Amino acid sequence: MNGAGIGDRPTIIITADDFGAAPEINEAVERGHVDGCLTAASLMVTGIALDDAVARAKRLPMLGVGLHLVLVEGTPALPADQLPDLVDASGQFRADMARAGVDMFFRPRVRQQLRAEIAAQFARFADTGLTLDHVNAHKHFHLHPTIAAIMLDVGKRHGLKASRAPIEPAGIIAAIEPTRRDMSMRVADTWARRLRGRFRRAGITMADQVFGLAWSGAMTRDRVAALVEHLPAGTSEIYFHPATRDDFAGHAPSYRYADEYAALIAPDVRSAIERRGAALARLGDLAGRP
Repeated sequence: MNGAGIGDRPTIIITADDFGAAPEINEAVERGHVDGCLTAASLMVTGIALDDAVARAKRLPMLGVGLHLVLVEGTPALPADQLPDLVDASGQFRADMARAGVDMFFRPRVRQQLRAEIAAQFARFADTGLTLDHVNAHKHFHLHPTIAAIMLDVGKRHGLKASRAPIEPAGIIAAIEPTRRDMSMRVADTWARRLRGRFRRAGITMADQVFGLAWSGAMTRDRVAALVEHLPAGTSEIYFHPATRDDFAGHAPSYRYADEYAALIAPDVRSAIERRGAALARLGDLAGRP
């Protein structure tokens, strides 16, 4: 969606990434939806806790579950020997995003492997029986034009209608808490704007603005409540990385997972949403709206 939200009210999609990566994340997603304001979750179909995540999602029919493509720093869906240029010696995806991205763009053999893996992850999501609400990628790797093109092409066969173009209004973040924007964030913003144009041409629904980049891993209760108060018109997606504890297997050392979970269930965040007169939604709810 691009514009004024549902009716005349601003609309907020509140998403948890990395669903399926760990039981602690899955528990936070379920509780954040049942007891808090979480409306959507992006599912890692190669995560170690996939089966648990799918079981929980099937108990939560109002949770919009999408595909969180993993193409860096994670486990592939296909056997490693089918992806020699995408994985390292351990069989995991390469961590060198810049060099991997160059290979994906310039080398046909790598693009062939990439297409096969993306298709395998879409197929694995379909096998869950869940309705596809949206698609995005771990570490926003779908900003890469080759990944975006393959995602859109393969996604057409799986009902892809919504995604994320991670464009975060710097002025709103600065009004709440001055935050330094480094060169990598500026470059990512440029690519995100190009991606938004590509999505629009393809008829893909997305939020008008996205929040969660500047404070990634530290979307605390106070920050989120203030953010809701400052939200612009239109549709905003706010994404989180919640978990019930910080020290689970596979955690990022600097992330404040438990604080992000606390923000999702905090009464003052819910009160801020109500004061703002905002409607909570899933991206899939907005697909096809003008």
